[in-house]
Amino acid sequence: MTDEFPPGTASIAHIGIAVRSLDEALRLYHDTLGLPLQGRETVESDRVNVAFLPVGDTRLELLEATDPESPVARFIEKRGEGIHHVAFEVDDVAETLKIMRGRGYRLIDETPRTGAGGARIAFVHPRSANGVLIELCERGTGRHG
Repeated sequence: MTDEFPPGTASIAHIGIAVRSLDEALRLYHDTLGLPLQGRETVESDRVNVAFLPVGDTRLELLEATDPESPVARFIEKRGEGIHHVAFEVDDVAETLKIMRGRGYRLIDETPRTGAGGARIAFVHPRSANGVLIELCERGTGRHG
């Protein structure tokens, strides 16, 4: 891969929504709006329970903290429930991080790590991304990306 991204190499994988309670949030998104529940899991490394709901060509990822000191718990304490991050599918997370680092973007993850569904993921700091926490997900890895 060169320093230039080919057109169309990224697409929205999912939108992460921080919630106090997955069960309560599922009452809205699944029971009331009728979005199918694709699955639930716990991601110990991020200290969250997650639920995935496909909607159109993307998915919602509901995030419930399992630890009051987790990033999602701190997010909710500071900002309340709501959109936590936007995840983009990319061909190669490591290469995308290298390009972004070279262009001066502030990274939360310097190297890819394992996220929900076994996907390779990494986060870009919102201070260098117009106030939006960006997650990069590698295509073809797990259910996540």
